[in-house]
This record gives sequence, C-alpha cells and structure tokens, in this order.
Amino acid sequence: MENKSEFQYPHTFILMGASGDLAKKKIYPTIWYLYRDNLLPKHSKFIGYARTKQTMQDVREKTKKYMKVRPGEEELLENFWAANDYLAGSYDKRIDYEFLNQLISKHEKGICANRIFYLAVPPTVFEEVTVNIKNACSSIKGFTRVIIEKPFGRDDVSSEKLSNHLATLFREEQIYRIDHYLGKEMVQNLMTIRFANQIFNPAWNRENIASVLISFKEPFGTEGRGGYFDDFGIIRDVMQNHLLQILSLVAMEKPVTLNPNDIRDEKVKVLRHINPIELKDILVGQYVGNPDGQGEEKLGYLNDPTVPKGSVTPTYALAALWINNARWQGVPFILRCGKALNERKAEVRVQYKDVPGDIFSGHSKRNELVIRVQPGEALYLKMMSKSPGMKFDLVETELDLTYSTRYKEASVPDAYERLILDVFTGTQMHFVRNDELKEAWRIFTPVLKKLEENKIKPVPYVYGSRGPPEADGKLSEYDFKFSGSYKWQKPESP
Repeated sequence: MENKSEFQYPHTFILMGASGDLAKKKIYPTIWYLYRDNLLPKHSKFIGYARTKQTMQDVREKTKKYMKVRPGEEELLENFWAANDYLAGSYDKRIDYEFLNQLISKHEKGICANRIFYLAVPPTVFEEVTVNIKNACSSIKGFTRVIIEKPFGRDDVSSEKLSNHLATLFREEQIYRIDHYLGKEMVQNLMTIRFANQIFNPAWNRENIASVLISFKEPFGTEGRGGYFDDFGIIRDVMQNHLLQILSLVAMEKPVTLNPNDIRDEKVKVLRHINPIELKDILVGQYVGNPDGQGEEKLGYLNDPTVPKGSVTPTYALAALWINNARWQGVPFILRCGKALNERKAEVRVQYKDVPGDIFSGHSKRNELVIRVQPGEALYLKMMSKSPGMKFDLVETELDLTYSTRYKEASVPDAYERLILDVFTGTQMHFVRNDELKEAWRIFTPVLKKLEENKIKPVPYVYGSRGPPEADGKLSEYDFKFSGSYKWQKPESP
C-alpha cells in the first residue's frame, strides 16, 4: 500500500489509445465521474495519447453522449476538460514518448509526482508501448503504475511471454491487470456474504451443495465486430477471465486478513486444485439467425461479413470444472456464457441438495442462493413455504434483497469507477495477479487447443433463444435441476 501522503502530490492519468471505443465510451466518462464526485487527488491531470490527430475539442465531441452530465454540473465539466490534454504520436517511436514525457513534466513542475498509464491499446502494439513508457515516461520522483486491459494472451504460452515481458519492465505491484467484473458491486459482495454470515458458511461445502452455476448472458450478437471476436471466441472473451474470477471468490477459503495478497493467495489456491477442463465436460454453440426475428436477429454469426467463412469459433460455451479439495470434491462448478441469447444477465446460482427424507411427497424443490450481478443487483434465497390459506400446499418463494428496493437512495458506482480509483490509492485487491493468470491459462489452454486443432463444430442455437437445446441435458448431468417453475421478478423502477 502506498503512503497516504502521496495522494497530495500531482497525479497524471495518461490514457494510451485515447481515440478508441473503450476510451470514449468508458474511460473518459469514468474519470469524469471520479473528478465530479471529488474522489481524485486535488492536483490531477489527464492526458490522452493515440495515433489519431485530433484536438481536445474533438475528444469532447466524441465522448459527449457518454458523459451523463447532470443539470448544474456544467461549470464542473468545464474545469474537468481544462485539466485534460491530448497528444498525437506513434506507438513505436521513442521520440514521441519523449514529447509525451515533456507534456507530463510541464504539469508536475519538478516536484514529487505520480503517473498512471491506462493501456487501452491493441495487443499488437502492447510490447512497444510498455517498453517506451518504461524508457521515456516513468516518473522519477513518484510512482508509476500501469493498467492493462485483457486479453492477457491467447493461451498459456502467449500469456507467459506477456508476463515475462512486463516483469522485465515493472514490478508486480506496479501492474494492474483489470478485469472489470471484479469491480462489480455483487462480485465485491461475495466475500461479505461468505465470511460475515454464519448462516451460510457451515453449509458452504460438498455435503450440502449439489452444484454451482455461474452464468453470463448477452441478448445481442457480434454486431459487425465479428472479426475481432473471431480471434478469441466466447471462452477467452468471458469464461477464462470473468467467470473463473467469480468462481475463485465463491469457492475460496477464508483469507487470513483482508490484505489484498492474502485474498489473492486464497484465490490462487482454489485454482491450483482444478484440473484442466476435459473435452467431455464442455459444450460449445454458435448462434444462427432467427427467421421470425427482427433486424439483427435474422442474422447468424456466420452472416457477419467480418467473420471468416465456415468459422467454428464458439459464441456459447458451457463447461464444468471440478475443485479437488476437501471442501468441494465432487461438486461441479458450471460456467455458462453466450451471445445472442434471450436476456442480459450475469449471476451465481448455488443449488443445494435435495431435502433428505422428504415428507412432502416430492413436492419440495431445491433451495437456491442466487447472487445476481447484473442487471438489477440482487441477492435472493429460493425456499419452500406453505401457501397462504386453508390448504396445505407448498409454494416456492424467496427471501429477497433487491438493491433497488432496499437501498433506494444508494448509487451503485460503475465497476470501472471503483477499479480506477483503486489504482490511484494503490489497492490491488480487485486486480488479477500474475500467478492467478498462469493458473487460469493452465486450466483452459488444453481444451482450447483440442477444440481448435480438431475443428470441433459448435452446436447451432437460434438467436434470442436460451442457448443450445443440448445445454439443459448437459446441466442435468452435473446435478443441476432446472424446474423453470419460479422466476425472480425485477421490480419496476420507482
């Protein structure tokens, strides 16, 4: 943890790749929200750097519709843009980075100052950008931190190469590998649910839990970005990072303290107990057009002109992972993710075993603890209750903590807001450590190679459906019972 007094010094936030989509839609709005809410150090300056020749006015115009400026904040917004600067330059020429260094130094006035580099750049230029930052733009009298966006490689070999490259330039505590899922409210709440409630902890094991399903669903397809997506596929895009990170938080043992490294040590231990995924434990799918759909829904993945003809890249995947330790031996952790599905949703579904010695003639259904990450943060426990009235019927209901109902006045910050603020304060708890990344690739690389080398054809599923029909059969193999008899209702906005 950095010294708190460092928060008083000038900080410069340098956004590499400032002309890209991520910058305009996410990063500029995020630093504006942090600035607006007075959460950043007083003397903060923001510099955009990219190959595109543009002015600050151009940057403002491009980001305008994403900034969510509230009435009365116009003057504050002007102050924010006054603290911004932009420089066009190449990613591979040292001389351009020396100009960037001069621009940063002008703001620092020769005193102790800190620099944060956000790398929203394509993987192809990553190595030269980091080398030039190290050689020409490192802070001399303060800290230098580097935020890295995924992809962190495509497999164990490329990831290791990337990690070794970074290790020659920066110390591990200077590197912040950002997985925005670790900044989401309900993902951050997982540790509290686990370790601050005696009601759950004693039952959090193989004796009581039948299966754990971690899902990520998107209701849209590639939308013309298929060329980029086809290089990675849904397993690399979502499962190997976001979903595996959530799994490690659900399954980890209690850390010694809340120190970031104690927490990350426990996450790594869980991953080390997982064997590489076998081909029999994975189902891959690819969406096809829905002839009855509207617009985009009529188009399948292979209809996207940017996707190579006959591509077997999965847009849906369901995989079971097994944690071979005393707590979880034999409990399947099922990761499921897909594009062009029936809804937008990310959740963890902990399904408990059937009631032993059921006296209700098999009418009692399984308890489920559901942690809904998005949209509409919620935590609810599905349970059986007697129906109101004279009859003695069983009904499925829930104990419900829906954030929008319970915390009406609360504003839940965006994941990027939390994580970028964490970099300013030097908190690494919600970032991916090098050894976590290594274990994640060890688990996934063999099955990715088998899928690609054998050109395994994904199962087709219709745009807007729940996914491949075969997925339900696969889920039941892993002791997950889907009755479909009960659905949590997101409350309407007040």
